[in-house]
Amino acid sequence: MKISKKIKGYAVVKPEDTTKVVPAAEAPESAPSMPMAEVIQMHEKVERPETLIGATYKIKSPLFEHSLYVTINDIVLNQGTEYELRRPFEIFINSKNMEHFQWIVALTRIMSAVFRKGGDVTFLVEELKAVFDPRGGYFKAGGVYMPSIVAELGAVIEQHLKMIGLLHDPELDEHQKKLIAEKRAAYDARSKKNSEPAGLTVEGAGNGGFNVSFAGAGAEAAAKPATEASAFPPGATMCHKCNTSAVIIMDGCATCLNCGYSKCG
Repeated sequence: MKISKKIKGYAVVKPEDTTKVVPAAEAPESAPSMPMAEVIQMHEKVERPETLIGATYKIKSPLFEHSLYVTINDIVLNQGTEYELRRPFEIFINSKNMEHFQWIVALTRIMSAVFRKGGDVTFLVEELKAVFDPRGGYFKAGGVYMPSIVAELGAVIEQHLKMIGLLHDPELDEHQKKLIAEKRAAYDARSKKNSEPAGLTVEGAGNGGFNVSFAGAGAEAAAKPATEASAFPPGATMCHKCNTSAVIIMDGCATCLNCGYSKCG
Protein backbone atom coordinates (compact mmCIF):
# COMPACT_ATOMS: atom_id res chain seq x y z
CA MET A 1 0.00 0.00 0.00
CA LYS A 2 1.38 3.39 -1.03
CA ILE A 3 1.00 6.31 1.38
CA SER A 4 0.83 9.64 -0.43
CA LYS A 5 -0.15 11.88 2.53
CA LYS A 6 1.69 13.01 5.64
CA ILE A 7 1.31 10.65 8.61
CA LYS A 8 -0.11 12.52 11.60
CA GLY A 9 -0.25 9.59 14.00
CA TYR A 10 -0.14 5.83 14.27
CA ALA A 11 -1.28 2.99 16.52
CA VAL A 12 -0.71 -0.77 16.70
CA VAL A 13 -3.89 -2.67 15.86
CA LYS A 14 -4.27 -6.03 17.56
CA PRO A 15 -6.31 -8.88 16.08
CA GLU A 16 -9.04 -8.46 18.72
CA ASP A 17 -9.38 -4.75 17.82
CA THR A 18 -10.29 -5.33 14.16
CA THR A 19 -14.02 -5.06 14.87
CA LYS A 20 -13.62 -1.79 16.78
CA VAL A 21 -15.29 1.14 15.07
CA VAL A 22 -12.97 4.04 14.34
CA PRO A 23 -14.53 7.41 15.28
CA ALA A 24 -15.28 9.71 12.40
CA ALA A 25 -13.23 12.52 13.95
CA GLU A 26 -10.09 10.37 13.88
CA ALA A 27 -10.48 9.18 10.31
CA PRO A 28 -12.72 11.60 8.39
CA GLU A 29 -11.35 10.59 5.01
CA SER A 30 -12.06 6.90 5.53
CA ALA A 31 -15.76 7.41 6.22
CA PRO A 32 -17.86 5.99 3.38
CA SER A 33 -19.73 8.56 1.32
CA MET A 34 -23.51 8.56 1.31
CA PRO A 35 -25.09 7.26 -1.88
CA MET A 36 -26.40 10.05 -4.13
CA ALA A 37 -29.63 9.81 -6.08
CA GLU A 38 -29.18 9.77 -9.84
CA VAL A 39 -30.27 13.04 -11.49
CA ILE A 40 -32.02 12.30 -14.78
CA GLN A 41 -31.32 14.73 -17.62
CA MET A 42 -33.40 15.01 -20.76
CA HIS A 43 -32.12 12.82 -23.60
CA GLU A 44 -33.54 10.78 -26.44
CA LYS A 45 -33.41 7.54 -24.43
CA VAL A 46 -35.96 8.77 -21.88
CA GLU A 47 -39.12 6.74 -22.39
CA ARG A 48 -42.45 8.44 -22.73
CA PRO A 49 -44.65 7.93 -19.64
CA GLU A 50 -48.27 6.94 -19.97
CA THR A 51 -49.49 10.41 -19.00
CA LEU A 52 -48.02 13.81 -19.84
CA ILE A 53 -49.07 17.29 -18.76
CA GLY A 54 -49.33 20.13 -21.21
CA ALA A 55 -51.28 23.07 -22.61
CA THR A 56 -53.15 23.90 -25.81
CA TYR A 57 -52.89 27.31 -27.50
CA LYS A 58 -55.18 28.76 -30.15
CA ILE A 59 -53.79 30.62 -33.18
CA LYS A 60 -56.33 32.66 -35.12
CA SER A 61 -54.72 34.06 -38.24
CA PRO A 62 -56.39 36.09 -41.01
CA LEU A 63 -54.42 33.95 -43.48
CA PHE A 64 -56.42 30.85 -42.54
CA GLU A 65 -60.14 30.29 -42.49
CA HIS A 66 -59.90 27.95 -39.50
CA SER A 67 -57.86 28.34 -36.31
CA LEU A 68 -54.76 26.32 -35.44
CA TYR A 69 -54.62 24.53 -32.08
CA VAL A 70 -51.09 23.94 -30.79
CA THR A 71 -50.66 21.36 -28.02
CA ILE A 72 -47.33 21.08 -26.18
CA ASN A 73 -46.92 18.19 -23.74
CA ASP A 74 -44.24 18.21 -21.04
CA ILE A 75 -42.40 15.55 -19.07
CA VAL A 76 -41.47 16.08 -15.42
CA LEU A 77 -37.96 14.83 -14.60
CA ASN A 78 -36.80 13.97 -11.04
CA GLN A 79 -40.30 14.50 -9.71
CA GLY A 80 -40.51 15.08 -5.97
CA THR A 81 -36.85 16.07 -5.58
CA GLU A 82 -34.99 19.38 -5.50
CA TYR A 83 -33.87 18.68 -9.07
CA GLU A 84 -37.42 18.53 -10.46
CA LEU A 85 -37.55 19.93 -13.98
CA ARG A 86 -40.34 20.29 -16.51
CA ARG A 87 -39.25 19.92 -20.11
CA PRO A 88 -41.24 19.93 -23.39
CA PHE A 89 -41.54 16.44 -24.82
CA GLU A 90 -43.80 16.64 -27.89
CA ILE A 91 -45.89 19.10 -29.91
CA PHE A 92 -49.00 18.67 -32.05
CA ILE A 93 -50.89 21.07 -34.32
CA ASN A 94 -54.51 20.39 -35.24
CA SER A 95 -56.86 22.29 -37.54
CA LYS A 96 -59.78 21.81 -39.91
CA ASN A 97 -57.67 23.43 -42.60
CA MET A 98 -55.89 20.65 -44.50
CA GLU A 99 -54.16 22.97 -46.98
CA HIS A 100 -50.85 23.00 -45.07
CA PHE A 101 -51.11 19.52 -43.56
CA GLN A 102 -47.77 18.24 -44.92
CA TRP A 103 -45.48 20.98 -43.62
CA ILE A 104 -47.34 21.12 -40.30
CA VAL A 105 -46.79 17.39 -39.69
CA ALA A 106 -43.14 17.65 -40.77
CA LEU A 107 -42.50 20.67 -38.54
CA THR A 108 -44.12 19.14 -35.45
CA ARG A 109 -42.18 15.88 -35.85
CA ILE A 110 -38.88 17.71 -36.16
CA MET A 111 -39.61 19.93 -33.14
CA SER A 112 -40.70 16.93 -31.07
CA ALA A 113 -37.42 15.18 -31.95
CA VAL A 114 -35.49 18.28 -30.86
CA PHE A 115 -37.42 18.38 -27.58
CA ARG A 116 -36.60 14.73 -26.83
CA LYS A 117 -32.94 15.21 -27.80
CA GLY A 118 -32.43 17.39 -24.72
CA GLY A 119 -30.09 20.29 -24.18
CA ASP A 120 -31.01 23.89 -24.87
CA VAL A 121 -34.20 23.92 -26.99
CA THR A 122 -34.91 27.64 -26.60
CA PHE A 123 -33.15 28.38 -29.91
CA LEU A 124 -36.30 27.17 -31.69
CA VAL A 125 -38.08 30.35 -30.62
CA GLU A 126 -35.72 32.72 -32.40
CA GLU A 127 -35.46 30.50 -35.47
CA LEU A 128 -39.23 30.32 -35.94
CA LYS A 129 -39.86 34.00 -35.15
CA ALA A 130 -37.35 34.97 -37.86
CA VAL A 131 -39.45 33.37 -40.65
CA PHE A 132 -41.15 35.97 -42.87
CA ASP A 133 -44.04 35.40 -45.26
CA PRO A 134 -43.26 36.81 -48.76
CA ARG A 135 -46.93 37.80 -49.05
CA GLY A 136 -46.63 39.95 -45.92
CA GLY A 137 -47.46 39.49 -42.27
CA TYR A 138 -50.47 40.49 -40.19
CA PHE A 139 -51.47 42.03 -36.89
CA LYS A 140 -52.87 39.70 -34.26
CA ALA A 141 -55.23 40.70 -31.46
CA GLY A 142 -53.67 43.42 -29.33
CA GLY A 143 -51.82 45.10 -32.19
CA VAL A 144 -48.78 42.80 -32.17
CA TYR A 145 -47.26 42.30 -35.61
CA MET A 146 -46.55 38.77 -36.80
CA PRO A 147 -44.41 38.39 -39.95
CA SER A 148 -45.79 34.89 -40.68
CA ILE A 149 -47.85 32.05 -39.27
CA VAL A 150 -44.60 30.23 -38.42
CA ALA A 151 -43.45 33.26 -36.44
CA GLU A 152 -46.65 33.15 -34.39
CA LEU A 153 -45.98 29.47 -33.75
CA GLY A 154 -42.58 30.52 -32.40
CA ALA A 155 -44.32 33.07 -30.17
CA VAL A 156 -46.56 30.30 -28.81
CA ILE A 157 -43.55 28.12 -28.00
CA GLU A 158 -41.88 31.12 -26.33
CA GLN A 159 -44.98 31.66 -24.20
CA HIS A 160 -44.97 27.98 -23.17
CA LEU A 161 -41.26 27.92 -22.32
CA LYS A 162 -41.75 30.99 -20.12
CA MET A 163 -44.62 29.26 -18.36
CA ILE A 164 -42.52 26.19 -17.45
CA GLY A 165 -39.48 28.28 -16.48
CA LEU A 166 -37.07 27.60 -19.34
CA LEU A 167 -37.23 31.21 -20.57
CA HIS A 168 -37.35 34.44 -18.60
CA ASP A 169 -38.14 37.99 -19.65
CA PRO A 170 -35.04 40.22 -19.52
CA GLU A 171 -35.24 42.67 -16.65
CA LEU A 172 -34.31 46.33 -17.08
CA ASP A 173 -31.43 47.64 -15.01
CA GLU A 174 -31.80 50.59 -12.63
CA HIS A 175 -30.38 53.07 -15.17
CA GLN A 176 -32.94 52.07 -17.82
CA LYS A 177 -35.80 52.18 -15.31
CA LYS A 178 -34.74 55.66 -14.20
CA LEU A 179 -34.48 56.87 -17.81
CA ILE A 180 -37.93 55.50 -18.67
CA ALA A 181 -39.47 57.11 -15.57
CA GLU A 182 -37.92 60.49 -16.43
CA LYS A 183 -39.08 60.32 -20.05
CA ARG A 184 -42.58 59.31 -19.01
CA ALA A 185 -42.84 62.15 -16.47
CA ALA A 186 -41.56 64.73 -18.97
CA TYR A 187 -43.93 63.51 -21.68
CA ASP A 188 -46.94 63.53 -19.35
CA ALA A 189 -46.07 67.05 -18.15
CA ARG A 190 -45.77 68.35 -21.70
CA SER A 191 -48.99 66.66 -22.79
CA LYS A 192 -50.84 68.08 -19.78
CA LYS A 193 -49.54 71.58 -20.55
CA ASN A 194 -50.57 71.38 -24.20
CA SER A 195 -54.04 70.10 -23.30
CA GLU A 196 -54.87 73.09 -21.06
CA PRO A 197 -56.79 75.90 -22.84
CA ALA A 198 -54.79 79.11 -23.12
CA GLY A 199 -57.80 81.39 -22.50
CA LEU A 200 -61.47 82.03 -23.04
CA THR A 201 -62.79 84.85 -25.23
CA VAL A 202 -66.38 86.06 -24.95
CA GLU A 203 -67.65 88.43 -27.60
CA GLY A 204 -71.00 90.15 -27.70
CA ALA A 205 -73.28 89.55 -30.65
CA GLY A 206 -75.78 91.90 -32.24
CA ASN A 207 -78.70 89.58 -31.59
CA GLY A 208 -78.13 89.55 -27.86
CA GLY A 209 -76.17 86.28 -27.86
CA PHE A 210 -72.54 85.52 -27.20
CA ASN A 211 -69.81 83.93 -29.29
CA VAL A 212 -67.54 81.73 -27.18
CA SER A 213 -64.18 80.61 -28.52
CA PHE A 214 -61.13 78.93 -26.98
CA ALA A 215 -57.74 80.47 -27.65
CA GLY A 216 -54.57 78.45 -27.98
CA ALA A 217 -53.73 74.97 -29.20
CA GLY A 218 -55.51 73.33 -26.30
CA ALA A 219 -58.95 74.12 -27.70
CA GLU A 220 -58.92 71.10 -29.98
CA ALA A 221 -57.86 68.82 -27.16
CA ALA A 222 -60.54 70.26 -24.88
CA ALA A 223 -63.22 69.54 -27.43
CA LYS A 224 -62.25 65.86 -27.65
CA PRO A 225 -63.80 63.38 -25.20
CA ALA A 226 -61.56 61.95 -22.53
CA THR A 227 -60.06 58.64 -23.54
CA GLU A 228 -59.70 55.66 -21.32
CA ALA A 229 -56.43 55.55 -19.39
CA SER A 230 -53.88 53.06 -20.68
CA ALA A 231 -50.47 51.82 -19.64
CA PHE A 232 -48.74 54.00 -22.24
CA PRO A 233 -49.53 57.46 -23.65
CA PRO A 234 -52.23 57.49 -26.36
CA GLY A 235 -49.83 59.10 -28.85
CA ALA A 236 -47.23 56.32 -28.57
CA THR A 237 -46.19 54.43 -31.70
CA MET A 238 -45.14 50.84 -32.31
CA CYS A 239 -41.72 49.72 -31.08
CA HIS A 240 -39.81 47.58 -33.57
CA LYS A 241 -37.98 45.75 -30.79
CA CYS A 242 -40.82 44.64 -28.48
CA ASN A 243 -43.78 45.20 -30.87
CA THR A 244 -45.58 47.36 -28.30
CA SER A 245 -47.21 50.74 -28.86
CA ALA A 246 -45.02 52.52 -26.32
CA VAL A 247 -42.59 54.72 -28.32
CA ILE A 248 -42.69 58.46 -27.62
CA ILE A 249 -40.69 61.32 -29.19
CA MET A 250 -38.88 63.60 -26.76
CA ASP A 251 -36.26 66.17 -27.85
CA GLY A 252 -35.77 64.48 -31.19
CA CYS A 253 -35.22 61.02 -29.65
CA ALA A 254 -37.56 58.03 -29.83
CA THR A 255 -37.80 56.12 -26.53
CA CYS A 256 -39.82 52.99 -25.81
CA LEU A 257 -41.48 53.11 -22.40
CA ASN A 258 -41.80 49.31 -22.37
CA CYS A 259 -38.36 47.90 -23.19
CA GLY A 260 -36.18 51.02 -22.97
CA TYR A 261 -35.11 51.03 -26.63
CA SER A 262 -33.96 54.49 -27.69
CA LYS A 263 -32.91 56.05 -31.01
CA CYS A 264 -32.03 59.65 -31.78
CA GLY A 265 -31.96 61.47 -35.11
